[in-house]
Amino acid sequence: MPTATPDPHPYQSLTPDVVMDALASVGLFGDGRQTPLSSYENRVYQLHLEDGPAVVAKFYRPKRWTQAQILEEHAFSQALMAAEIPVIGPLVLNGSTLNQFAGFAFSVSPSRGGRSPELDDPDVLEWIGRFLARIHRVGASQAFASRPALDLQSFGIDSREWLLAHDQVPLDVQSAWANSSQRALDLIATHDSLTGSEANISSKNKNQGEDFQGTSIQLIRLHGDCHPGNILWTPLDAPASTGPGPHFVDLDDARTGAAVQDLWMLLSGDRQQQSRQLGFLVDGYEQFRSFDRRELALIEPLRTLRLIHYSAWLARRWSDPTFPINFPWFGSSDYWQGQVQMLQDQIEAMQEDPMVV
Repeated sequence: MPTATPDPHPYQSLTPDVVMDALASVGLFGDGRQTPLSSYENRVYQLHLEDGPAVVAKFYRPKRWTQAQILEEHAFSQALMAAEIPVIGPLVLNGSTLNQFAGFAFSVSPSRGGRSPELDDPDVLEWIGRFLARIHRVGASQAFASRPALDLQSFGIDSREWLLAHDQVPLDVQSAWANSSQRALDLIATHDSLTGSEANISSKNKNQGEDFQGTSIQLIRLHGDCHPGNILWTPLDAPASTGPGPHFVDLDDARTGAAVQDLWMLLSGDRQQQSRQLGFLVDGYEQFRSFDRRELALIEPLRTLRLIHYSAWLARRWSDPTFPINFPWFGSSDYWQGQVQMLQDQIEAMQEDPMVV
């Protein structure tokens, strides 16, 4: 198992009383009911108010993002909501979407119910595709100033080096994992849009109101972590105040990257099934924004980067007690042997022709 880092976990002092006092500091008063929601990176609670609907309070992990980076995420959410895109963003309280209490930065958002989308339904996929295109149209209207890009260095090289430098990979698997991960990163390095060597960051054409797009793949502001758990689906018979269809939550991982990053995590099954799902997503997407087919070649490299980054994320967070409880399988030789096999599978996948839609 990985060794916990010596620093105490950052949420040790975030007691239920602190959560309620933080809420009161922005003029909202809970009735005492707190429900922890599924979130490991941050601490997120559904809180019932004495007078009003329930809200969701997010307490950001200290030292992960700067205040400027969090506010930039919030500004992106606000821009999406202003464009009537169903994104659940933070409320403005005390004149700001981000407040401070007891050493924690926190935000408060409306509580919205919903279920996971049925991603085997073509209509659902097209519906999600349409809204992703609208998110990306807003995302392409300007660039992030302080939030990072999803690239080879931050997700791949830095993660690999940290794991090896901190002896997180058991000795009996270390050589095989180091070799497989390096070979995978070498293949990813052939994609200029993931190395920054030909980054075409979107900017606004003030005269035409259109996005510049050169010969390289366009990099735009993204949701960044658009997996099914971050889409709340409400049925067609939902109340008018809620609205049917997808509602996007948790832009905490919003970064700059290629549009396909927000599509590929919605795919599952074998290659044929994924190609079919992607086809429906793109059909919906292209009703509002063109999709650059060259980005299809980035799906497997992006999947590989997430694989390496995920292991490093778990290892870096191991001193937080919630991680050993929820990920007891992490860190064993069996885990890392499984990672070696998945990396080898990804190496093969990255050398195949991209999916076609």
